[in-house]
Amino acid sequence: MESVKIIEKEELPSIKFVSYDVLNTKEERDARREQVEKAMVLGNSSKGKSKIFFMSQNGLLEVETTVWAASDDVITLKSGLMIPLHAIQKIELI
Repeated sequence: MESVKIIEKEELPSIKFVSYDVLNTKEERDARREQVEKAMVLGNSSKGKSKIFFMSQNGLLEVETTVWAASDDVITLKSGLMIPLHAIQKIELI
């Protein structure tokens, strides 16, 4: 498995995300959508945090934060920061 660099959410504005979808199959993308929905419910109901693993141009990164909203293209985090959905490899609820 590729090594993961943990970052603070405040570093997100300087991250260059990959331009392609990191997941190859419809099943993987459907599972990611389900993870996003669960993280959003957790974030809105109890302000619970999630671990978000995503691909930047410099490799795999992880950030722990609260997911507030999600669209078809991005997730919105606490403080209004965003991560493109296509760059997210997986989300783990904490």
